[in-house]
Amino acid sequence: MDLRVGIGIDFHRFAQGRPLVLGGVEIPHERGLLGHSDADAVLHALCDALLGAAALGDIGQHFPPTDPQYQGISSLVLLGRVREILAQHGYVPVQVDVAVVAEQPRLAPYVGAMRRNIAQTLAIPEGAVSVKATTPEGMGALGRGEGIGAWAVALIRRAAEDRAR
Repeated sequence: MDLRVGIGIDFHRFAQGRPLVLGGVEIPHERGLLGHSDADAVLHALCDALLGAAALGDIGQHFPPTDPQYQGISSLVLLGRVREILAQHGYVPVQVDVAVVAEQPRLAPYVGAMRRNIAQTLAIPEGAVSVKATTPEGMGALGRGEGIGAWAVALIRRAAEDRAR
């Protein structure tokens, strides 16, 4: 089996007047994240991990923030497009793992919905999706509540039809 691993990292500052979206879930909070799209740090890190595993660049190359068509776009749409890009190159996702670092808000109540969104969008079992959250215990910019960061790891493999060739 041709397995490949990638890592992705993303950070976004908080901003007033925007919804907070993580893992495709809108989370009640007084501030959202600043970005060209919906600024979903969880899905942006995951997109980069998947693209990196296939050595296909990063999210900014495929969906540049200077392109108006991506203004306010749902990152679930971008994740679906990343899955399509992988498929065009003969890869399918196998398993993903995301760690979110945020002082606030508490994310545990939303993790299940994030996992379901990711599994559905990537067409993999929910049991192959891990999302967890931790706080930076007041340390650094994230600890001061200036934004949210996410780290992701993705395992992909050659699609069955490509392995047979």
